Amino acid sequence: MPRDDTLAGVDSRTVETDRLETHYLESGGSGRADEGETVVFLHGNVSSSRFFEDVMADLSGRHRTIAPDLRGYGDSETKPVDATNGLGDFEADLHALVTELDLARPFVLVGWSNGGGVAMRYTIDHPEAVSDLVLINPLSPYGFGGTKDVDGTPCFDDYAGSGGGIGNDDFVAGLADRDRSVEGQTSPRKVLRTYYVDPTHTFDDDREESYLTGMLDTATGDENYPGSSNPSDNWPGIAPGETGVNNAISPKYCELEAITEIDPDEKPPITWIRGEDDQIVSNASLFDLGTLGRMGELPDWPGEDVFPPQPMVDQTRAVLETYADRGGEFEEVVFGNTGHTPHVEVPGDFLDRLESVVDG
Repeated sequence: MPRDDTLAGVDSRTVETDRLETHYLESGGSGRADEGETVVFLHGNVSSSRFFEDVMADLSGRHRTIAPDLRGYGDSETKPVDATNGLGDFEADLHALVTELDLARPFVLVGWSNGGGVAMRYTIDHPEAVSDLVLINPLSPYGFGGTKDVDGTPCFDDYAGSGGGIGNDDFVAGLADRDRSVEGQTSPRKVLRTYYVDPTHTFDDDREESYLTGMLDTATGDENYPGSSNPSDNWPGIAPGETGVNNAISPKYCELEAITEIDPDEKPPITWIRGEDDQIVSNASLFDLGTLGRMGELPDWPGEDVFPPQPMVDQTRAVLETYADRGGEFEEVVFGNTGHTPHVEVPGDFLDRLESVVDG
């Protein structure tokens, strides 16, 4: 059902595509030729379109903006995620929505965190549809967890240390229980305040409640978040399963470096925006088992040579440099004193960069 609590200038809609009943936010009109560019926003893991609502309200008078809730998130339909195709389910759902909404002109595609991975996958499969690609603190092109160098070399052949089994059980239970309390280090509200943003960031009360709702509207379980797992003889004893979000972003299935192979004539310019204090996607992510092992938070860590922290930022930079070497272009923009969510933490600076892309 459409929401009735959106910000001024933003509409809540639901459409039935041939894949999914998709809820999306929209602002700025219907894409007529006399309107500005269309911008499509893709949210990250354990979140929803709500995290882009403020930006969309600011853009509503100048551009058409669309932000869908991905499957299993927000107010969209919940369906299983087939992880064996990487982020393919999310990409195909997006393509079905783009087709249903008849977005005939190339659009600016903006992806945050896991949504950055979906945006890369969409650009790989449909480069002609994307005029510009904006990545906000994106998932590494080699996925999340279990790789050791800028080339994405797996720590183990079975990709142990990545996938659905590395999710925090207490956090998942908090999501399932729709816990809005401030109790505990793993409560969704505490995670929002501590990790989604730089811990010094202060939320407006109403907006914090909306973002928290966006987190709690996450379908949990083996088929969604975090996903299934398999036992492993390798540290830490858990390998990816075949269903669910965290398996879809495991390096076993998530392969996005093919973005470098797009024909040079079809490569959209890429703007890579990130917060320098990101604790989720970084070279020492506090959600990466290699980092936690090095900190002594996990027992029997096999050491730096076997399972170091994944160099997520360095991996992304290396792939984008190859993208440029093969005929594309990219710009890296770093915001200081900013965490995983620049569009929430420093919306003015973020909008300035985004509008420089959209207005060309």
